[in-house]
Amino acid sequence: MRNLYDILGISEQASVSDLKAAFRKQARNKHPDANQGNAESEDAFKELNRAYAILSDPNQRALYDRGEIDESGAAIRTDTRKRGKPFEDFIKRRRQEKTNAGRTIRVHGADVSYTLRIKFMEAIHGTIRHASMTNGKRLRVSIPPGTRHKQTLRLKGQGMGGVGGGNDGDALVEILVDDHDQFVVDDDNILVDLPVNLAEAVLGGRVEAPTVDGPVNVTVPANADSGTVLKLRGKGMPRENGKRGDQLIRIQVMLPDKGDPELTKFIRSWKAGSTHKVRKPAANSD
Repeated sequence: MRNLYDILGISEQASVSDLKAAFRKQARNKHPDANQGNAESEDAFKELNRAYAILSDPNQRALYDRGEIDESGAAIRTDTRKRGKPFEDFIKRRRQEKTNAGRTIRVHGADVSYTLRIKFMEAIHGTIRHASMTNGKRLRVSIPPGTRHKQTLRLKGQGMGGVGGGNDGDALVEILVDDHDQFVVDDDNILVDLPVNLAEAVLGGRVEAPTVDGPVNVTVPANADSGTVLKLRGKGMPRENGKRGDQLIRIQVMLPDKGDPELTKFIRSWKAGSTHKVRKPAANSD
């Protein structure tokens, strides 16, 4: 059998905290859940547990360091003991073996991390997705409405399995939300640009606007400039309390792509245009 300190990868002077840290690190790598179907890894995990069982017990560690027990925890009989009390040594060794066999090492399972990419509307309304774990298990991920980009969901007990009654680890799922070609999330609100033509901007009226719940009719006020914002309450991002933010509709006044001869003629004859000032005078540099 290998030296117990070598199995754990520590020196004989290692502290208790060093011992625990070394064991936890190796236990995660050699855990059966992380090495499905690998018999050698399973044996290595058992060997690791046995080494920790002995060295984590101060009395057992002292006996091992003095050479009074071997790597299995069995007593090592000297020549004197062999001649003087073989039966007594045999009984002690059997008791020690039973003690080591019955000891339970409790190790909490490691957390595992995953990344899931979802569509914008799935983040708004919620969805169910699945992820494949390293051990082949399929993980069901319930994504709640209003999930944000790079938000991490914690699934209790869906990580690596614990040892000796230790709690199973958690699955940490980071959600990446794809951009949308119309909608943009701003805190609890959703922003969208609404193109309107010149007549709609000047005269106002009812126009159709997109929302994450489907199109609705909104009223554009007369003489609306580009940048004018209309608010639809309760049409934004869902919150944990069941309420929602707002949708903000930003007006964008659009002129005809190729121009309009009649509009051009009207503007040239529009006398009021000469008095309609939209820019402030340039500041004096002196």
